[in-house]
Amino acid sequence: MSTLRAGIVGGGFMAEVHSRAIRSARGVPAALASSSPDRARAAAERLGIESAADDLDALLADPSIDVVHVCTPNRLHLDQALAVIAAGKHVICEKPLATSADDAQRLADAAREAGVVATVPFVYRFHPMAREARARMAAGDAGRLLTINGSYLQDWLLTETDDNWRVDDGLGGPSRAFADIGSHLVDLTEFITGDRITRLLAVTRTVFDRRASSAAITTEDLAAVVVETAAGAVGTLLVSQVAPGRKNALVLEVHGSAESLRFEQENPEQLWIGRRRGSELMLRNPEELGDEATRLSIIPSGHALGYQDAFNAFVADSYAAIRGELHEGLPVFDDGVRAARITDAVLASASSGTWAEI
Repeated sequence: MSTLRAGIVGGGFMAEVHSRAIRSARGVPAALASSSPDRARAAAERLGIESAADDLDALLADPSIDVVHVCTPNRLHLDQALAVIAAGKHVICEKPLATSADDAQRLADAAREAGVVATVPFVYRFHPMAREARARMAAGDAGRLLTINGSYLQDWLLTETDDNWRVDDGLGGPSRAFADIGSHLVDLTEFITGDRITRLLAVTRTVFDRRASSAAITTEDLAAVVVETAAGAVGTLLVSQVAPGRKNALVLEVHGSAESLRFEQENPEQLWIGRRRGSELMLRNPEELGDEATRLSIIPSGHALGYQDAFNAFVADSYAAIRGELHEGLPVFDDGVRAARITDAVLASASSGTWAEI
């Protein structure tokens, strides 16, 4: 399997991102299935995919396909990823892995039993400076973790005329903002700190219960969460898809007893290191970085790496795992289960008004 042949399920924006990453990882985007044969053909032509399959069954029947990327609405992930696993193929499934923690666990268990590589794109782990923050925490440079301040803010659903399939709980599941982008925030929080959230108190809001073509909306536009961790740190997480001017503002700041670390996804080439004296802005420079950050710095400093580069690195590491080479930090289905458990806890806490244990 020196050259992996990939199938894609879905033909939207994420399928486009995945197709670029497949090529970057020296794979072949060989087949695409969508909601209908016509849509599959149109998407395959637009994305330069070798062939269009009539449906997922036809794609899975192709013995030349090694790995399948599931890039469909959230409610479809469970059945489609289970079918991929049952066919004995490796799987990369978009997040949220499933619309409940129990369903996500089913997927992780099935992948483990089948012995296939199964990963989920928590791609912000693959920014070199996020890895550098993780390395500094693990080395003890920051001291004892005290507090966490994280947010993920967007504005693409700011007005009631903005609409998307994700607002429909029949397609996206019971959580929207937190499942969609909050899952990235909690994954990055636990990944960088090496600490786990043990309980939380959440408030959610649905700003618009009607949109352009959607009515009786119950999924949240925003969530505010207070968290406690296993090591005794406390923190706040704010997630919103109705924050004017914020496009993809994922920010994580952690405060240790010796120093603070701040990573901003929209400024991924830098890491702020805060100290009582001598704070600094550390720029991506492989000559100064730890091993993992250096490995992911595929071009020299001063040449900016961005979102697609992080996504490419995730797919490259997924494909390396298929070939038997496992790199540190690869997010697998168990990580998708973890994010789903925290999402379920957010919904439970917001509904009851009480703390939820994880």
